[in-house]
Amino acid sequence: MVECNSLEEVRTEIDKLDTKLVELISQRSRFVRKAASFKDTIDDVKADDRIEYIMQTVRHKAIELNLSPNMISELFTIMIDEMVELEISEFSNTETF
Repeated sequence: MVECNSLEEVRTEIDKLDTKLVELISQRSRFVRKAASFKDTIDDVKADDRIEYIMQTVRHKAIELNLSPNMISELFTIMIDEMVELEISEFSNTETF
């Protein structure tokens, strides 16, 4: 962790982390789009078991890191809901009849 000696330095570090978070979410999104090509149905895309696994994993990691598991759950719920919609769109565009 970077040692900060002023509010400005703290904010600079937060801004760097925010940029990294957005970049990581973008990378995740690209993998989600790619995952659509390996699925056969919309139910495969929705993957309720996978979502449950992710939610349990991130909640446990939040607890381990002394973060609110509820906050992490809310963030991931929003992200996953949006990415499932993205994946459904990607799946629908590549589906052959």
